[in-house]
Amino acid sequence: MRKHKNQWIWAGMVLLILALAACRPTETVDLELAGTYAAQTIAALPVPTETEAPVPTEVESTATPTEEFTATPMPTLGPVGPVDFPENVNPLTGLEVPDPTILDRRPVFVKVANYPISGRPHAGLSSADMVFEYYIGAGGNRFLGMFYGQDANMIGPVRSGRMIDPYLTSLYEGILGMEGAYVTVREHMAEILGNRLISGKDLCPGICDDGRNLVTSVFADSEALTEIASERGVVNQRYTLEGMAFDPETPQGGSPAEEIRIQFSTINPSEWRFDPESGKYLRWIDNQTGQTIDLIPLVDRVNDEQLAFSNVVVIFVNHNEIAPTLHDMAIWDNTQGQRAVVFRDGNAYDLTWRTPSRNQPIQFVDETGEIFRMKPGNTWVVVFGLNSSVVSDGVTWAFTFYMP
Repeated sequence: MRKHKNQWIWAGMVLLILALAACRPTETVDLELAGTYAAQTIAALPVPTETEAPVPTEVESTATPTEEFTATPMPTLGPVGPVDFPENVNPLTGLEVPDPTILDRRPVFVKVANYPISGRPHAGLSSADMVFEYYIGAGGNRFLGMFYGQDANMIGPVRSGRMIDPYLTSLYEGILGMEGAYVTVREHMAEILGNRLISGKDLCPGICDDGRNLVTSVFADSEALTEIASERGVVNQRYTLEGMAFDPETPQGGSPAEEIRIQFSTINPSEWRFDPESGKYLRWIDNQTGQTIDLIPLVDRVNDEQLAFSNVVVIFVNHNEIAPTLHDMAIWDNTQGQRAVVFRDGNAYDLTWRTPSRNQPIQFVDETGEIFRMKPGNTWVVVFGLNSSVVSDGVTWAFTFYMP
């Protein structure tokens, strides 16, 4: 009886939300209410025959995340990849790692919330090899951080999964840590990842609540998630993660790109600004008042340093809207390629991205079909709809999200 009553409550909420919210960038959306927009997803999906997806064996622990990072690896001295990476070089960053044995495992993916803004600043993203950023509906976005060449034991705030997450995780032979998902979405994810899907804040120290019991108080530990996966029978070994290439020397043929503006909605802007001193792009984000569009540095709460990435990439992907807060994105089987714009060293390169198989990293290729050489270091990938707007004045590149 309680379950049927809750379904009627959800349905009433859906009607109210659909009257107040939309997901187009030309409309103003209250992103502080983004957590409640999940009701739209529930209303749009068929009622499952089971109330819960299978829950993997839990690991009991009383440990909590601590604010600490491992050492940053040193860059390589020359070009590497896209195949035959040296044993001590991370194939996803082109950087040497102090201890090559850290690569004898699967990359660890963790879902990180961007809204509500009370959860900022985020934790751990400065230690990620790659971060994927994508649309979740209602004008909002979310991050998926990948940790391989180094670990972080405070990553978050950890939030729920989306349909794109297992696609990206599979491309890199990874494991995925998250805090729940609607049952139908979770079944979709478990079908793809099996026991490589790790969900739930009771799996401490892998995923823990810091004691506040809020939607923004859950954090993950990438090393602990690797251990949990191994205890569940996941094979942690070095996988062939070939397909990316790196070179410290700036490629020819780029266009000036000092600023990259990313806008998922009218009140959700962000920017990357090139810093000549570090040779990286620095992230700026809307301020935490939520009332204006003033931009402030986006820092990592662990070290209080502004996020700095060697490469920023915008890829264009077909989006299929199942519900206003649920989208399927065509990441797999993109063998023919779609448009990508890669930014490095203050330059923009118009390229193509492709996925040769479902367990091989995304490749970025130039007009001749050659693998493009990224700057050694971390990479931030923004997933945009095919109809999104791209405008450049020769210095600033502005991307505005549109479906599909």
